[in-house]
Amino acid sequence: MKISTNNLVPISDANQNFSQVAKRVDKDGSAIIMKNNKPRYLLVPFQQAEREQNEEDDVFEITQRLLKKNQVVYNELKKKDS
Repeated sequence: MKISTNNLVPISDANQNFSQVAKRVDKDGSAIIMKNNKPRYLLVPFQQAEREQNEEDDVFEITQRLLKKNQVVYNELKKKDS
C-alpha cells in the first residue's frame, strides 16, 4: 500500500465530506484517517480487504498442511536441539 500525504485525511474532514474521502479511496486505493494528528483508521475498498483476508487464509492453510506433513521431521529436530 502506498502512503503519501495525499492519503492522509483529518477525521473532521472524513466526517463532513465522506463522499470525497470515498472518491479518494477509489482513485488512490486507500485513505488514512488521522485523529489527533496520528494515523487511526485505514479506509480501503471492500474487495481489497476481502482479497487480503483470503490471502491470509491461504497462508494459514498452507502452514497447517506443511506442519502436518512434516511433523515427524520437526519432532526429530526438536529432539536434536534438546
